[in-house]
Parts: sequence; structure tokens; C-alpha cells
Amino acid sequence: MLRGGALLVLGGVAAPLTGCDLFDRDDQPAPPPDPLRPMVDESLALAEAYRSAATAHPDLADRLGPIAEAHTAHATELARVIGVALPSAAATAPTTAPAAEPASALAALRALEKTAQQSATQACAAAPAERAALLGSIVAARATHQEALK
Repeated sequence: MLRGGALLVLGGVAAPLTGCDLFDRDDQPAPPPDPLRPMVDESLALAEAYRSAATAHPDLADRLGPIAEAHTAHATELARVIGVALPSAAATAPTTAPAAEPASALAALRALEKTAQQSATQACAAAPAERAALLGSIVAARATHQEALK
């Protein structure tokens, strides 16, 4: 009976040790996501919103195309700075269809730009100095885009 009890105790102690990752050396937690990651996604979403509006309103394509490309360039540079790959085009599909009327589409894009400018301003204020210049230029571009859409 003592032998059985000793085996039970040893078995009870040995079993938890095998599952506690005592010998696993990959105990480093994953680093937190970069705070600029949402800016990459936001820039890609803006670019796609402009492309969708240009497709829906071909008469606006010359006006909207360069702004879409600016947002794509921002996403590309932000991704380079934080060391991530850009997501596929399917991941950046717009969540809403462009407005039926060109004036309404432009107003919707202005509203998107205003919201995006605010988030870029907040990111710029919180960013370290080496990232502030890039974010400041994105803030300025988004303000300029709002004016270009009037």
C-alpha cells in the first residue's frame, strides 16, 4: 500500500511538470503590435475608398486617383517603418459602397479624410521624434485632400 501511495504521489508530481513548459525556452512573450499598425490599415482603406468612388464616378477619376495613390504611398512607407508587409488588396476592400451622386461621394470622402486626419494627428502627438515627421506629413496631406475635395 505504501508503494502504491508513493507511486501515486510521484505520478502526481511528474505529470504537472511535463505540462508546465519547464524545459521550453520559447517563453518570451510576443512583442505588442506597433502603434502605427492601425495607420497602415487606415491609409489602405482610404486608398480603396477613393478607388471605389473613382470607379463609380469615372468623371472624378482624374481628381481622385492621385489622392488614392498618396494614401497607398503613406501605407507603404508606414509599413516599411514598422517592418510589416502590406495586406492583400482583398483585406482592404471598402465596407460601404460609394454614394450614387458625385457630390455625395465627395462629401463622404471629405468626412473620411477628416476622421483620418484626426487619428493621424493623435498618432503624431504620441509618436517618438523619429516618426513624428512622417506622421506630420500624413496629417498635412489629409488636410490638403479635404480642401481638394471641395
